[in-house]
Amino acid sequence: MYDGDVVVIGGGYAGVRLARRLDDTARVTLVDRKEVFFHRIASLRAGVHPEWTHTPFIPYDRLLRHGRVATGKAVRIDTAERQVVLATGERLPYDVVVIATGADYPEPARFTGTTTEEAAKSFTEHQRNVATAEHVLVVGGGPGGVELSAEIRLARPDARVTLAHSGPALLDTDGSARPGRKALAWLESHDIEVRLDSFMSPGNDFGTYRDARGTVIEADLSFWATGTTPNTLWLRLAGHGDWLNGAGRVKVDRTLRVEGRLDVFAVGDVNDVSELKVTPAALAQADIASHNIRAYLQSSGKHRKEPRLYRPIRRTPLIVPFGPADGLTVLPVPGGEPAVLGSRTTTLAKAKSLMTPYMRRQLGYTAA
Repeated sequence: MYDGDVVVIGGGYAGVRLARRLDDTARVTLVDRKEVFFHRIASLRAGVHPEWTHTPFIPYDRLLRHGRVATGKAVRIDTAERQVVLATGERLPYDVVVIATGADYPEPARFTGTTTEEAAKSFTEHQRNVATAEHVLVVGGGPGGVELSAEIRLARPDARVTLAHSGPALLDTDGSARPGRKALAWLESHDIEVRLDSFMSPGNDFGTYRDARGTVIEADLSFWATGTTPNTLWLRLAGHGDWLNGAGRVKVDRTLRVEGRLDVFAVGDVNDVSELKVTPAALAQADIASHNIRAYLQSSGKHRKEPRLYRPIRRTPLIVPFGPADGLTVLPVPGGEPAVLGSRTTTLAKAKSLMTPYMRRQLGYTAA
């Protein structure tokens, strides 16, 4: 016996986790514009190395035993009729709807198109460009920019690689200088030019880039790892702009409900919870939201559950691979400087497999 209809909009890390958690207790429909799950963590390597081209794509067909996955684009949440409207015109009734549309990332960490073939073609094009470039410019000194620079260098030891960052230090999100210094030492030891305090923009001529001081850099290939944009424009266009904050993220309360809505939740990169938008946080939010959705659907029973409040993750490990066999792991230490671990820990935790076996198991597949 199922307790109600749950429509999850978005099949990213938070969306698939939540849909799977609710599959035995509700009639779940997962809506996603892609035909497969996109394991974004593996995408930077897939954009550089041909043997990784198809690794980020994991089919949805084993995710749900009882519910279903609908390939399509949600264009509106009709709160009066309690229906999710798809671009095809199909309407999906809901007792609870979950917004899990994530954020848009710069290439190559982006699923281009709607089919596996289209996305794989995009990866292949990036690989070809990297393989033939004389000078590659990576803009952004956060985890993504550092990881991508390392992947490019290991694939192209003969090319010139430059990493430009607008801030004074790499990996400066946790307030400690140690991770940034270690990353800088690795990059420079592998002959990557690192330009700090360099806010870059395209130059006047094709293939040129200019920093804030007017210095011009010529590069025949560039990647911009400068942040993400929440996928919420469709909500604004559908008349739900009041659900969003100034940055375009969905405003939620501590139960992960959209403010003022008992039957609308938002999880993952798309909401305004103040924490690093990383995979462990998305999974933790999905777990809390699934409990609270069950509590809401079963609220009239004698065994009703109380909702749980989500506590933002203030201290989460940061794992930055430098290719498949090196990198650094930052472990927060309460009241002190974070611990910075090296290649062995990073390789085992992420660098070698990029968490691919783990995500395959999450979607019902074997680890291989």
